Amino acid sequence: MVERHTRMQNANRFKLGLFGMNCSGSFATTAPERWDAGWEENRQAARLADEAGIEFLLPIARWQGYGGITDRQGTSFETLTWATGLLGATRDIVAFATVHVPLVNPVFAAKAVVSADHIGRGRFGLNVVSGWNLGEFKMFGVELRDHDERYDYSEEWLGIVKRIWSESEPFDYAGKYFNVQGVVGKPKPWNGGRPLLMSAGSSPAGRAFAARHADCLFMVIVDEATLASEVAATREITDQRAMGVYASGHLLCRRTPQETRDYYHYIVHEKGDWEAAEQAILKRTAGGSRSIPPERMQQMKERFISGGGTFPVIGSYDEVAATFQRIADAGIGGMAIALVNYVQEMPVLRDEVLPRLERLGLRASAR
Repeated sequence: MVERHTRMQNANRFKLGLFGMNCSGSFATTAPERWDAGWEENRQAARLADEAGIEFLLPIARWQGYGGITDRQGTSFETLTWATGLLGATRDIVAFATVHVPLVNPVFAAKAVVSADHIGRGRFGLNVVSGWNLGEFKMFGVELRDHDERYDYSEEWLGIVKRIWSESEPFDYAGKYFNVQGVVGKPKPWNGGRPLLMSAGSSPAGRAFAARHADCLFMVIVDEATLASEVAATREITDQRAMGVYASGHLLCRRTPQETRDYYHYIVHEKGDWEAAEQAILKRTAGGSRSIPPERMQQMKERFISGGGTFPVIGSYDEVAATFQRIADAGIGGMAIALVNYVQEMPVLRDEVLPRLERLGLRASAR
């Protein structure tokens, strides 16, 4: 297989991406600057990130919102289409699509991925998600299987997709979940390679699946104090195969610690949609999600308002840079971050945070 050379393969020790901007309400807040996720705003944010040297864009596959006043993520773009459009509007940044494998036929997905991959000239990535949202599965009339069995299904699904990408002759496949015949796909992925594969899983079954198949594993940071040991344990199961370990977070920073605290209080405590946070916890519990331990769900309600349960990177410019350094030192190779408003906040990320990371040796200058 031809090795690809995109920004995801660059030498930066700590890579950065924008997380979830295809969905409305990255923060569950009623503040007027909250993200509405219109197409023009998505395209503008993607171009700003591309010009700043940000490595990737990672969307959330979402089919229904979280209710409350804001209906967080209730407005969303389907991610294969979204990524394809943004690849056509940018030059160097990598765009992932996030696909719920039980909701998308693998033959269709393989073709859609290759189409995006050619439009992006090798800058496309696929985030393989087994799913957990019971309400969304009911929308499709699809059974939400037991937690570990979801990865067995994903194993067959991805195996078919990989064969379509690589085999020149039609093939048949008969397994537990799929029985397909005469399967073939042309063209193949761009320039003889294949798209980057990403998987997010914090359960043993999820991490084992990622260790077998993914180029990038995304994990949830529940406790920074235990992060280094969790990363080390994750790397032990990869059998020495090179795999990037990443995390998701939400970024809120201002010039000084006090300005940051004031703005955070405004966004979360004065304007926060606590009903949407409660709904998020109920949905995750009903769907059997294991990314966050059940006993920690209620404790993390504030995290759901300020970033959907992701890791908080909150502070002054210097404090944020220091947080990223600690995470990198623990073994995390990068983070996909949500912003209150991706267009409005990008200048802060570009002009204040990135130069500090460069001075710390975590990134090279994109200028």
